[in-house]
Amino acid sequence: MIIQTNIQPPIVRYAPDFELRGIDTQVHHLARYLEKFRAVGVVFMSNDCDYVQSYIERLKTIQAELQERGFTLIGINANQNAEDSFEQMKNFTDRYQLNFPYLWDSTRDVTESFGAKTAPMAFLIDTEGCIRYQGAIDDRPTEPAAVKQRYLYNAASELLQGQLISTTATETIGCALRWGN
Repeated sequence: MIIQTNIQPPIVRYAPDFELRGIDTQVHHLARYLEKFRAVGVVFMSNDCDYVQSYIERLKTIQAELQERGFTLIGINANQNAEDSFEQMKNFTDRYQLNFPYLWDSTRDVTESFGAKTAPMAFLIDTEGCIRYQGAIDDRPTEPAAVKQRYLYNAASELLQGQLISTTATETIGCALRWGN
């Protein structure tokens, strides 16, 4: 496992619109999600990253707790290796019973446009398409019971309540996103 950290300045910028195929074989458009939801969380993931696997239950909880308030989560995989093939993404979704869409960025264009370098890396997008938070999901990648700061959840809650987001960027710790074997 390759560990990489990534932090970028807290600049408000527009999220790149995308059309990506999900494991449900449908094409998912960010613009349509922004029309339907008040906040969209995009998390770059991979099937074989221990950090992602550690976060799956927490991501499912975020989705379950915030969906009634107008939030949805979207997972995107851009890795190009055997463990992260489209077929393996389907197996991953079945194994973990994901409650949010899991999309494949087969060209990596979307991943590169967002600037994602690690899995997992989260982005919170408002209805105008602006990225309001980017970084880690919480402060304990490998210790779910020890979480003190739920960065993505807190930012989404603040956005949904019409408040200023107190933390707009955090450092990510995870697996480097890979192209090829």
